[in-house]
Amino acid sequence: MNKIYLKFLPLVAFGFLACEPEFDESVEENEMYTAGEADFSTYVAVGNSLTAGYADNALYRQGQMNSLPNIMAGQFERVGGGEFTQPLMADNLGGLKLNGQIISGNRLVLSTTSGSPSPAPIAGEPQTEVTNKLSGSFNNMGVPGAKSFHLAAPGYGNVAGVASGQANPYFARFSSSDNATIIDDALAQNPTFFSLWIGNNDILGFATSGGAGVDQTGNLDPLTYGGNDITDPNVFAQTYSDLASSLSANASGGVVYNIPNITNIPFFNVIAPDVVPLDEQTAAQLNAGFQAYNSQVLPGLVQFGIISAEEAQLRQVNFQAGNNYVTLVDEDLTDISQILQGPPFNLPAQQAQLLGQIRQANDNDLIPLTASSVIGSTVGGDPTQINGVSIPLSDQYVLTSSEIEMVQNARMSYNATIQSIAEANNLVMVDADALLSDVSQGIPFEGGIITSEFVTGGGFSLDGVHLTPRGYALVANETIRLINQKYGSNIPQVILGSYGTINFSDDVMN
Repeated sequence: MNKIYLKFLPLVAFGFLACEPEFDESVEENEMYTAGEADFSTYVAVGNSLTAGYADNALYRQGQMNSLPNIMAGQFERVGGGEFTQPLMADNLGGLKLNGQIISGNRLVLSTTSGSPSPAPIAGEPQTEVTNKLSGSFNNMGVPGAKSFHLAAPGYGNVAGVASGQANPYFARFSSSDNATIIDDALAQNPTFFSLWIGNNDILGFATSGGAGVDQTGNLDPLTYGGNDITDPNVFAQTYSDLASSLSANASGGVVYNIPNITNIPFFNVIAPDVVPLDEQTAAQLNAGFQAYNSQVLPGLVQFGIISAEEAQLRQVNFQAGNNYVTLVDEDLTDISQILQGPPFNLPAQQAQLLGQIRQANDNDLIPLTASSVIGSTVGGDPTQINGVSIPLSDQYVLTSSEIEMVQNARMSYNATIQSIAEANNLVMVDADALLSDVSQGIPFEGGIITSEFVTGGGFSLDGVHLTPRGYALVANETIRLINQKYGSNIPQVILGSYGTINFSDDVMN
């Protein structure tokens, strides 16, 4: 069986995607705009990658210029908004260096160099050096990778801690001092208006790693958390309350955003659980290999009381001609590898380990985009050892239904916190969850429709997680609409069709 590759629309569709329609401003230039009850003279945006303008798996200049807060700041200028500064990257490649060594790769572009159109890192040596500290203050305080509690963590911008993972390389570029916190640097600018979008990363790393982390619900010490762990909802609530209260203290107003449902992003919707195509002969060969396991081993385990009949049914592995569900390692299942090595089964250690927690995926499981290069590939050149078929996918390549439940429980708690704190501080709350859910169904605009379809939808960038300039413009328009409603302003919205989507290039890394 051949390796599974992503298949996109034919090249004839590229012209439509690459050419951005141009529209004149939808409002009259001589129309009078007012700020209402808000003061936009010093607008400061606080958050993570979604605030920074991260896209296509990198932070780069084009993305920063089309960041959500920069788009909004451009409209705020019409009602007295001041200059909006950003810690711009040194180039449009997006990679990062630390002491001359590349620590983060370049942005993705859509390339045809491998035959079928697919994302690939753009070629070139990045020139953004983390140790080259930027001077001055910056209105865009979005830091890719930041979790809620990182915003108030001293030393998060200390260059000396970047190599060990104790500090963030993006914040290290522009922090005011080694011990500065993101929130303190934001407050030092005395914002008259602010935006806060934080909390996505408190669950995202767990989700995108296939649940290769720990749900820390019940653990109130974030210093003990791993990078892919889920933040305890009480830690999030206390942190978020402190952030919102501090930003609101002297500002005329502000806007907060809730956390979108990760199941709506392309990262989890490109690869279906039944992505493995098999012909009749291959399916028959595979079934023969699992025949004894299905008909003898599993019933034996039930008979000995080691697993239940329901679990035995879940563990059945069967294939057929056509599309098949991938096999995977499910850590929620009983690990039977040691039992299988002993009597009466006496299986070799390697085979027992393989069958230890194996099952086939179902429609409740999510397969992340990162699995695309793994599913269908062979192990050791052996055509019978196929990842996702005879060799189960490791935990990092599947987000199981139980792991999805952990993510959703935390997210719903976070969103309840965000809503209550927005109400308590009289802030605008943008329901980003509902908005991006609508994008998954398709939102029409003058000149087209924006959806969450990978590559062709226009809403999400090539990493399948972050938005395109058009996607950020959509969120900006919803934000402006709610600001106008809340504060009695009449700030004009932007034209979605004037914002781009994905970038194409065959000048990519080999």
